[in-house]
Amino acid sequence: MKNSFLSLLVLAISLLSVPAFSQTGSQAGADTTSLGLPGDNLDLYAVLDLFQKSKTIEDFEKSLNTEKTGINNLDLNLDKKVDFIKVVTKQKDKDFTFILQVAVTEKETQDVAVILVSKDKNDKVTMQIVGDVDLYGKNYVIEPKPAAAATSTANPGYTGSVPIDVTAPAPTVVVVESAPIVQYVYSPVYVPYYPPPMPPPYFTAFAVIAISTYHHNNYYYHGGYHGGYNNNTVIIHNTNNYNNYNNSRNTSNTVNHNNANGSYNGNRASTSSTKGTSASPSTNQSKGSSASTRPSTSPSTSPSKGTSASTRPSTSPSTSQSKGTSSNSRSSASPSAQPSKSSSMGSSRSGSSGSARYSGGRSGGGGRRR
Repeated sequence: MKNSFLSLLVLAISLLSVPAFSQTGSQAGADTTSLGLPGDNLDLYAVLDLFQKSKTIEDFEKSLNTEKTGINNLDLNLDKKVDFIKVVTKQKDKDFTFILQVAVTEKETQDVAVILVSKDKNDKVTMQIVGDVDLYGKNYVIEPKPAAAATSTANPGYTGSVPIDVTAPAPTVVVVESAPIVQYVYSPVYVPYYPPPMPPPYFTAFAVIAISTYHHNNYYYHGGYHGGYNNNTVIIHNTNNYNNYNNSRNTSNTVNHNNANGSYNGNRASTSSTKGTSASPSTNQSKGSSASTRPSTSPSTSPSKGTSASTRPSTSPSTSQSKGTSSNSRSSASPSAQPSKSSSMGSSRSGSSGSARYSGGRSGGGGRRR
């Protein structure tokens, strides 16, 4: 009794500690949601943070594709290696569009995200990154958090973008003029950068890492930004600039096909244990139910303790003992040679099967969200 009480106490403490640990991660940023989409392998919070701190566009592209920074974990062609992301620049007056692209195949290019930098008539600069709908779903927009107004709450735990004092509304435009990349692109020394057609010599493809490890390594970037998945409070400021970009947006049929098949959940599944039975023949005891469609030929002289709903004679011999209930779709007209306590658990192609030849497992995988 005492041991049972201690076990329950330990379990209760464990359950209470999990939310507290999870909350610590969520407090660091506005969105730690797993999308179930390829965008899970490229944290746009980290990308925007790197962009602001870069001195030039070329420097940004190089840092983004360096294994040391740990930001790029994108693998759209599913070769288990991180893809090179090139940065294409478009400019119209004071509006800049920096397009992140991946050459999925020799003939297909997929846009990953677009960074919008604009300056209004008062020389105020806005900066946002918008995830491509194929990789992040709709309305995935991230921007730096606006500076708190002087009358806003002094509570250090407050992370909202709207001050408590309603007489001092939050600014609608994020001012980011102090960012090195902003100072560069609007300076007289700015020179447009044109990425090479092929990955540059400095880039060496490196292996992708598991989703859980990748998220753990990058979640702390979320602190200074807000937006992300299913967040309606962050909207695109310069819609004209974004609409002009959409007129020439690049999409890949390969990416759409892999998305439809759930193929991008591979490195997510690699961190979870496989749940199911082996697909190879087995003669060990199993504990589930069976819906075998193969008949058995072995005679039986002992009573069985399960229930049978067979309708046709069995023709295949059974060598494993079972402990559950058999629901054979074909009946057994001949007696069994060994005591049968149930049927074996094993997945058939349609669900579960008692036949060792068709026993198979099913591994857990991540879902998709849009």
